[in-house]
Amino acid sequence: MTKTQHQETFIMNDQASELLEKIRQQFDFGPYPRIAVDKSPKDDANLLFIHNLVTPYYLRNQKIIDTEGKLILDAGCGTGYKSLTLAEANPGAKIVGIDISEESVKLARQRLKHHGIENAEFHVLSIYDLPNLGLEFDYINCDELLYLFPDISVGLAAMKSVLKPKGIIRSNLHSLLQRLNLFRAQELFKMMGLMDSNPEDMEIEIALETMKALKDGVYLKAQIWNSNYEGQDGKETVLMNYLFQGDKGYTVPDLFTALRASDLEFINMVYWRYWDLIDLFKDPDNLPAFWGMSLPELSMEERLHLYELLHPVHRLLDFWCAHPGEADSFTPVARWELSDWQAAKVHLHPQLRTPQVKEELLKCLAEQKPYEISRHVSVPVLTPVQIESSVATCLLPLWEGSKPFMSLVERWFKVRPLNPVTLEPVTEMEALDQVKQLLSKLEVFLYVLLERSA
Repeated sequence: MTKTQHQETFIMNDQASELLEKIRQQFDFGPYPRIAVDKSPKDDANLLFIHNLVTPYYLRNQKIIDTEGKLILDAGCGTGYKSLTLAEANPGAKIVGIDISEESVKLARQRLKHHGIENAEFHVLSIYDLPNLGLEFDYINCDELLYLFPDISVGLAAMKSVLKPKGIIRSNLHSLLQRLNLFRAQELFKMMGLMDSNPEDMEIEIALETMKALKDGVYLKAQIWNSNYEGQDGKETVLMNYLFQGDKGYTVPDLFTALRASDLEFINMVYWRYWDLIDLFKDPDNLPAFWGMSLPELSMEERLHLYELLHPVHRLLDFWCAHPGEADSFTPVARWELSDWQAAKVHLHPQLRTPQVKEELLKCLAEQKPYEISRHVSVPVLTPVQIESSVATCLLPLWEGSKPFMSLVERWFKVRPLNPVTLEPVTEMEALDQVKQLLSKLEVFLYVLLERSA
């Protein structure tokens, strides 16, 4: 390294350290998220579904993973609400939380202690120093943090260094296109000197006064202002948007470039069903000729980038990634042969295996009403998913545990022995096909998880 290069590196490291200190001060002043310690995520099935290791592990491997004994890192744990969520979503796992804000870590410890979570520990630590823990993790949750790094590939590489070979990372970046007006506001308030040091009450008040004083027709105000920000709760929103130290925006190509630089493999978007390019067209079955010919040839990166150019509604580029080449090879369910189905094992997603969900199913069966399974976990769907009650009955044994596919076929055979139109006896192949159609429909949303026999 030349003398000039060495000086440039020193300056960059010094700037990164200065930014890190500003961010630490900001979160010591305003620990985030400001969620009451006694609030529990137990009844938030959507949140638990996303934070359950079973979900991304199945997407990557088409296999079920037992969370008992797994080691999960909450990187940038803040006040610990996501740490608590990870503990509730992954029974038997140990949770390790790290954050550079000592005030946030204090609150995280209090939160998990309040909820009786004993298998958890927290450290005041930067992601850069993760190897100092001497641990390797099965799952790393890095929520609302990576976009604060001067170089996101460095942050990803630091997490990769403590990730087990089969481990999975969940992280996210602020969308440049969706938050463009907020980045303009941040630039404005930087020019006003409000972010020279750590923004506190005075800087928040000046930002609020500025926005209130502007005419309603001023473009920036029209795009980002809400009168609710004037209340006490709005101050956090102002701090975390208008005056957010280190905040930056990224595009899908930026994300994939960082993954390649840190030698990580993209798995999927966390809210993958909301990134389907086809859903943006009025008639998906009758696309314009250009799109009909082009779409099948596009890579995942290209499809996602086109989506954000057409419809940048997602604040976060929220994704799962992992070590390259470690995924188990599998045949998608849509391409299974009859023999695959006959030997398959069926699981209900853990977030649906609750007494409340079962009780509602039983009620629908008793009243012979359609069962809307998407009421309980709506994250993977765009429209409600309903199941005819006479077909839904074959799912009931799944609340006891996983079942062979053929045992569900036998159950359906007993419930509907006659064809309702012809009143002729139903054949085994007809019963098998009905159950196959039902499970194929539900597997798309991960309501049921299907494993082929080895």
